[in-house]
Amino acid sequence: MNKMFVIAQMEQAHIDAVAIGLSLAKQMNKQAEVFAYTYAYLSGTDSDQPRLAGVVQKQLMQQQEAQLQQHLDSLDAEDVPLHVIWSKYLFEHACHHSARHSFDLMVKAVHHSDHYLPTDWQLIRHTKIPLLLLTSNPLNTGNTTLISIDLGTKNPTKQRLNDAVIANGLQLAKATGTQLHVAYVLRIPQIVRDMDLLDINALVKKAYAEHQQKIADIGVDADCMHIISGEPELCLFELACRLKSQYFVIGARQRQGLLGRIIGNTAESILSRMRSNVLVIPAED
Repeated sequence: MNKMFVIAQMEQAHIDAVAIGLSLAKQMNKQAEVFAYTYAYLSGTDSDQPRLAGVVQKQLMQQQEAQLQQHLDSLDAEDVPLHVIWSKYLFEHACHHSARHSFDLMVKAVHHSDHYLPTDWQLIRHTKIPLLLLTSNPLNTGNTTLISIDLGTKNPTKQRLNDAVIANGLQLAKATGTQLHVAYVLRIPQIVRDMDLLDINALVKKAYAEHQQKIADIGVDADCMHIISGEPELCLFELACRLKSQYFVIGARQRQGLLGRIIGNTAESILSRMRSNVLVIPAED
């Protein structure tokens, strides 16, 4: 355990996942290993001329290995294990290998600062270990780590996921020197709010009173606990922007659907808006 799976950034990525991953590994007392993925369509040479295809594949992998080893040397990290993998689908190898070999954190850069690519979503939907997606968006320049939990759930799986989110959020905040903030959203649709049939302030005060012991167990200051009402994707996005949260931690229940693995519409909507570095904690269903 205490092993970090660092995925080297793709070409033209806006953030250096290797440098940040190795720095985080030191802060979190983890042993880092770097994995670089490469693949190229060879226009039929793999079937018509397999020997030529093998030569091209080997050369591409050697070039990437040389570039990354030079980068590791510049970071005084020449002893960090480096693996170059030929794989068409990055997520398949990364999710399987990281779980099989007892890694407990995966780190990857988001290629664009304002949205995820399909590879990022595949990792989110299939990872068996916590996944940290890094971005350099200017909205995440604050000194806070924001975690989202469901204090009101009675579901045992969700309760265990809450505990995992809290534990990982505390560890990340301590390692990075950021202040931990906790958010719980009372889900009230906008149409209900507009009808003005509920006393929203009374509901929020009631929630604080009902969950007072759990909040105390987490150990955050009163001004760092946020119980808010509304749609989760909007409430959490607005809170993260207000705090300029450097990190956002959320649990995700991965399910098998007719169209493949999903994480739920709410979680996906939240993640698609978020501009912080996002740590996704998969549920152990």
